Parts: sequence; structure tokens; C-alpha cells
Amino acid sequence: MQGIQIDLISEERLSRLTPMEKIRLILDDVKKGNIVILEKGLPPEEASKLIEITMMEIMPDGFTGIEMETYPAKEGAEGFSAIFSRIRGKRPDSRLTVIGPANQLKMIKKEKDLISAWVSSR
Repeated sequence: MQGIQIDLISEERLSRLTPMEKIRLILDDVKKGNIVILEKGLPPEEASKLIEITMMEIMPDGFTGIEMETYPAKEGAEGFSAIFSRIRGKRPDSRLTVIGPANQLKMIKKEKDLISAWVSSR
């Protein structure tokens, strides 16, 4: 049977992993041609590290990199509590994140509560 594997990874599973284990889990799946959907997105530092490691692993006739899109979490706090959260440098966590091989996954549209993607087979 021909198709594309989609791995949906729960927030609970990710919370048990170190940042490097998360990155390896994601990259290893994507390098196999799988689409990875994270229930809760990576923190900004981990997302940056994922991109950095991806750039080092790109090969001219092999791995082409990743396509990644996330929509942000809802702002929970309003008023003064929101202002104080921003002053302390606390940002809202990201929600669902879609990651896949750059040559198979193309984001078509992103809105605050919708991500539309086109997925091709190898």
C-alpha cells in the first residue's frame, strides 16, 4: 500500500523527553518521509535548535530539510496580568505544530486557528 505516514505526538510523550531527544525524534521521522504533528509545539529555543540541526543535516541529493508551521496558543491572560507576563519575558506556548520533509509538505494557508497544507507522496 502506497501512502504517507503521519505521526501524531502527544504533549505527554514530548514532556518526558529532553530537548535533544525531541529534536532527534522529529528529525528521524521526517528524514523517513513522515509528517509529524505535535499536540503542543516546541518552545522557541527548541524550535531554533531543530532548525539549526536540520540545516547541518541537509544533503544535496538526500535530505532536503523541513517545512514547519505552528499556530500560537490563545492568550490566556488579559489586562495587567498579560502586561506583567510580557515584562517577565513569558510568551504563550505554541499549540499544534506540523513538520514534514520540505520536498513533500507545503503550507498553503495559515490563520490563527487553521493550518492548510499540501502533502505529496515521494
